[in-house]
Amino acid sequence: MTSDFLQYQAQTTPHPLALEISHAEGCYVFDTNNKPYLDFIAGVSACTLGHRHPRVVKAIKDQLDKYMHVMVYGEYIQQPAVELTKLLAEHLPESLECTYLVNSGTEAVEGALKLARRATGRSQIIAAHHAYHGNTMGSMSVMGYEERKQAFRPLIPDVSFINFNNKEDLNQITRKTAAVILETIQGGAGFIEPYENYLAKVRTRCDEVGALLILDEIQPGVGRTGKLFSFEHYNCIPDILVTGKGLGGGMPIGAFSASKSMMHTLQNRPKLGHITTFGGHPIIASAALATLKEVTESTLMAEAVEKEHVFRKHLVHPLITEIRGRGLMLAAMTPSAEITNQLILKAQSRGLILFWLLFEPKAIRLTPPLTISTAEIIEGCQLMIEILDEIQS
Repeated sequence: MTSDFLQYQAQTTPHPLALEISHAEGCYVFDTNNKPYLDFIAGVSACTLGHRHPRVVKAIKDQLDKYMHVMVYGEYIQQPAVELTKLLAEHLPESLECTYLVNSGTEAVEGALKLARRATGRSQIIAAHHAYHGNTMGSMSVMGYEERKQAFRPLIPDVSFINFNNKEDLNQITRKTAAVILETIQGGAGFIEPYENYLAKVRTRCDEVGALLILDEIQPGVGRTGKLFSFEHYNCIPDILVTGKGLGGGMPIGAFSASKSMMHTLQNRPKLGHITTFGGHPIIASAALATLKEVTESTLMAEAVEKEHVFRKHLVHPLITEIRGRGLMLAAMTPSAEITNQLILKAQSRGLILFWLLFEPKAIRLTPPLTISTAEIIEGCQLMIEILDEIQS
């Protein structure tokens, strides 16, 4: 199977991890030799409730018995999509009452950028250095990492960049600015949180000049930081909220939310301002609805904060220089990329799934399912400490 994987399936890097998967359950992934791997990554923050959560599986099977795709997005009334968007509205501020469902986080970013330009009549988009919002052409245009973009230029025009957490840069937001797009917590850069009320200051500046604020919650959203959406920590409500990843409970989804009046601008002049064939797919919407209900009806969000403390208590080692992030969106920092690489690769060989961040080579991603137990966290941390001891010796 490995040779076929390398021969026929397009690759994203020269050295894929190439773990051959048999099945997955809860917080464990199993290879074809039935070896279990404790999952500290959750499909890169996507499997909010772990693998094959019973509530999600039941929702998928129940919907599968009724219908799958029947019509392009927005034409037919399909109960799972309607209930999902209604439940989101119930848990979001009133100004984020209307949600457009799409297929991925990067498509949600594309839709949000289009919506901002359409609603304001302006063209300039301001993003942050070291930002990551996806990898399609529009999303790549607001990626703050030139090395990843250069080979694909020209990208969309009229995009400028500011430094995250730098209040002096906010004067670059002007009356020419359609929108500022920021990750609420910068992901690829190393799980960098806003500080000194930074997001509230961005919000104020946007209000002063009539620009919109787009917050990308694709990674920290859906309970991962202890709140349903992480902007709730930072005294800032966006004009457009982007989500994805963990909303689908292991299924592919994206969404962007705004006011009804703003979203209405995609309906006319021109009609079909954003269209998608499979957005709001009934199977995926059913999985997302089950996921959102479980997160909001359970104690998982409060537990995410408690489990953060477990990580910080048990992942103490001279080669761990810092643990960044909040809740179960954590990044353990080491002194060098070499140490990080050794730890991630050795951990996989010994049954623990760790992973990298996009732009910070010293970071070890720690984004397990919200359902992970305290005992499983301690077990994984102990293995990490053992490996770090070996690396240090």
